[in-house]
Amino acid sequence: MKAKFFGLITIFLMTTAVVFAGEKTEKFKVYGNCGMCEKRIEKAAKSVDGVSAADWDKKTKMVEVTLDDSKTDVHKVHMAIAKAGHDTKMHKAKDEVYNELPGCCQYDRAAEEKAESHDGHKH
Repeated sequence: MKAKFFGLITIFLMTTAVVFAGEKTEKFKVYGNCGMCEKRIEKAAKSVDGVSAADWDKKTKMVEVTLDDSKTDVHKVHMAIAKAGHDTKMHKAKDEVYNELPGCCQYDRAAEEKAESHDGHKH
């Protein structure tokens, strides 16, 4: 009886390991302002095949994405978010798409570019 029980547990653990083998979490900055931005960013990220979860934090401007790296990569998630109108470090949204965002969602792109700049920074 004990052997059957341990055998079932072993099979369960092996199956679980296979299911989560390609799953990883990535965190990166996405510019936005409000709750509408949050919904749009998370929806765009989740639209990528292989993404199982996305959570954007309005205060930190960071999104945490859980994805299956055997189906997709973080680059595709950045592209999907940019197509929805929000800039990331990898991809900038097209101006036409950004300009279609509601006024409350139009973050200050000049401030974003300045924050990313290394002006005055000596290497």
